[in-house]
Amino acid sequence: MNWILWALLSALFAAMTAILAKLGVAHLDPNLATAIRTTVVVLFAWTIALLTNRQNIVSVLDRKTLLYLTLSGLATGLSWLCYFRALQMGPASRVAPLDKLSVPLVLLFSWLLLGEKITPLVIVGGLLITAGALLVAIA
Repeated sequence: MNWILWALLSALFAAMTAILAKLGVAHLDPNLATAIRTTVVVLFAWTIALLTNRQNIVSVLDRKTLLYLTLSGLATGLSWLCYFRALQMGPASRVAPLDKLSVPLVLLFSWLLLGEKITPLVIVGGLLITAGALLVAIA
């Protein structure tokens, strides 16, 4: 499978995540809900790593890689905590589009921090995503 199919599957599972999380936080503290979800993710991820025999690579990772993955994990945790709180307080159909404002932010950060090329078409697409997310959220 190529990266496009993986990205589309990611979008499908993210959509399912929003709906299932909204149902899950209806009568539960969002921080506890995030802890439960994170535990499931950790167990699932380690199961996949063990089944694909990838765990032995951990011993040869350099400090920079571990630092970036740790910071990414912290950012993920903060994102999930905020997302679950927002889902508890607001409708999933409005929370999820605002969460997707991460897309134009990734475009900006990938250009600034990673040196990725941003074409005029990508800028227009990012602006359309921004406009669409805001329109859905305020509708």
